[in-house]
Amino acid sequence: MYYIGLDVHKKTISYCVKDASGQVHREGTIGGNRNELDWWMKTLPQPWAVAMEATIFTGWIYDHLLPHAAQVKVAHPVMLRAIALAKKKNDRIDAGKIADCLRCDFLPECHMASTEIRDRRRSLRYRHLLVRQMVQMKNRVSGLLLETGVSHNKQRLHKVRYFQKLISNQEEVPESIRPLLKLSRETIVRCQKTEYALVSSLQRDPLLAERIKRLRTVPGVGPITAFTWALEIGDVSRFRSAKQAISYCGLCGDEKSSADKVLRTPLSKQRNKHIQSVLIEAAKLAPRHSHELALIHEREKQKGNANRATLAVAERWSRICWPWIAEERTSFLPKREARRRLSNAGQ
Repeated sequence: MYYIGLDVHKKTISYCVKDASGQVHREGTIGGNRNELDWWMKTLPQPWAVAMEATIFTGWIYDHLLPHAAQVKVAHPVMLRAIALAKKKNDRIDAGKIADCLRCDFLPECHMASTEIRDRRRSLRYRHLLVRQMVQMKNRVSGLLLETGVSHNKQRLHKVRYFQKLISNQEEVPESIRPLLKLSRETIVRCQKTEYALVSSLQRDPLLAERIKRLRTVPGVGPITAFTWALEIGDVSRFRSAKQAISYCGLCGDEKSSADKVLRTPLSKQRNKHIQSVLIEAAKLAPRHSHELALIHEREKQKGNANRATLAVAERWSRICWPWIAEERTSFLPKREARRRLSNAGQ
């Protein structure tokens, strides 16, 4: 078996090929495109396994090499401390160290979702980008009116009829900001239509239909929360317990222990930030739809911290969604309903 380490960049890929004893068989640099990868793979000794660090370019390279390699692994960049903290660091050395980690089975491997999930996840994250841009443009419209002293109703500002009526007011709205207001409104409408089209395409996707249907039975889970959970979590079987899923969602803090000293930090930065933000925002509205979550929120809020109450709701939500809703063909049942059905079945 030959072990290959790749140091991937935008235009080039540095590689290092080593045998089982650690001797360098070949090293060099190739272009970062599919044609050069195909030519390079024809020159490799057989069989071979390859590893690379997770970057924005990793996905397509992983998919391109997977049918030809004995193994393709992706390393977690945060865990590669030996490379990041080295005194002497260049592409050739980095590729050699990745090959050594793969050869000695010390590679901090991270999960790679299937191509189907990654393609749909890309659409969902693009939808999040559009929403952020819409919020920025709406804030910009409000800012333009405030800068020029135009009185307006903040709650109705982005309604179509109210906005048109406001623009038509020749006396109050200055001529200098009219083109900017119209351009901002057109951008908002365009983003809204694109966002609606992306969500509609995901709702019609047969790959997600069954899982989304089960997740929507959980009180307070809307379509965006369900899509985010299904696509960002991916394969639920990779988590051995609910605690691991909660940690992946970023709903717990770091633990740094040494001797008899234990230090727990706030929310960890090592998390999936996309699902964390969606769960926390949705947890603020969830108590309105679930009596159980409302009790959890109220109990934690009485301790004096509203943010901790929101995190407690999000954590409980994760425990509900993780075990059976996402994988088994069942729907959510509240505790009272589940107990009633069990008692009727026993009779």
